[in-house]
Amino acid sequence: MSLADALERAATALPEAADAIRPANGDPDRVLAALDVPRAARVLTWLLAEDPEAGAELADAWSHHEGLDDVLEAVDESALPKASRKGLRRVRHRLRSRGVALGEPTPEARVARLPGGGEEALEMALVSPFDPSGARIVSLVDAPPEGGARLFQVITDARRGIVECRVYTTTRGKARRFARDLAGRDQFAGSDVPPEAARAWLSRCAARQPADRPLPRAFVECRSRLVGEGATPGELVRAALGAGDSPRRAVELVRAGEIGPWIPAGDALRETAEKVQELAKGQIILTRGSRREQIQDILGDAIDSVFDEAESARVAEWLEETAYLLWKKESDDDARACLAATADPEVRRALLEVALAPVLARAAESGEGEGEEPSLVVKQ
Repeated sequence: MSLADALERAATALPEAADAIRPANGDPDRVLAALDVPRAARVLTWLLAEDPEAGAELADAWSHHEGLDDVLEAVDESALPKASRKGLRRVRHRLRSRGVALGEPTPEARVARLPGGGEEALEMALVSPFDPSGARIVSLVDAPPEGGARLFQVITDARRGIVECRVYTTTRGKARRFARDLAGRDQFAGSDVPPEAARAWLSRCAARQPADRPLPRAFVECRSRLVGEGATPGELVRAALGAGDSPRRAVELVRAGEIGPWIPAGDALRETAEKVQELAKGQIILTRGSRREQIQDILGDAIDSVFDEAESARVAEWLEETAYLLWKKESDDDARACLAATADPEVRRALLEVALAPVLARAAESGEGEGEEPSLVVKQ
């Protein structure tokens, strides 16, 4: 991989440096000129950790700049794995052999460990609820025993597969704080899942990536850490709770806005909205009761076209995965109802009504008073 490609990866992983890296088009001199010392040190640290050869090449390219000593001193060696720390020492040695004056690095603090000991490996995962389009955020922390942590944030979409993947190198403490903050959000809070279940979910999403939408580069580069076999969160809750007896509570949750709304895709939803609007603008003024009955007929006829086989499968998946989030909140009855509703037409009807709520409200307001006889008055 070229240095330019490695710098692009660094820009993706380090958003605070992206505005300096990307305009430089792979020119290391321009990158350094646009960065202050702390950000330059973070870029070099990231490259040394992720791609030691590219890190060494970048340090070599920066070697004729007077400020390189300050950058090297600011490199956080504690964030580097052992192999990369050795690589950094080789970079310093090579630069000194070329006559580049460098200060002596601060001696590395050493802590006595038992033979074969190291930091305990840290691994965690969180998933968010689905937004109205069917997208969710999957966060994975992968921290090997040799130190440091890597945070992956992947956006998945029910129809578009893997939409975005960002990778951040950080400390274990910051990774744990991030997880706590994400779990404590008021909206779209992350719920912890077994890492293997998160990877199984990502595998499922990657497998259905549309042919005209390539997987994000960062996802491809880190794929071995992001995918795996096993049960998804929804499959875990189904195995734990079973199918559930009644979907009625799930319908209530949809209507109350406590789960969803998940907006159906495709022309069928738009066509249904147009039919309701045409009814409201109809020439013959109907009683409100008659109008409501016709609206219900329109909705009933539209369910199978709006929720075709593919869309029904997505609804079932959303409900199953949502059941896991409810289960984590100890709402077992609600979770069972969602599991029971995965094939229930009443849930799809509720989702359709929520999606069309503004149109249905306007249509209802256009009717005459309840109980009035139909009028034959034609609008002029």
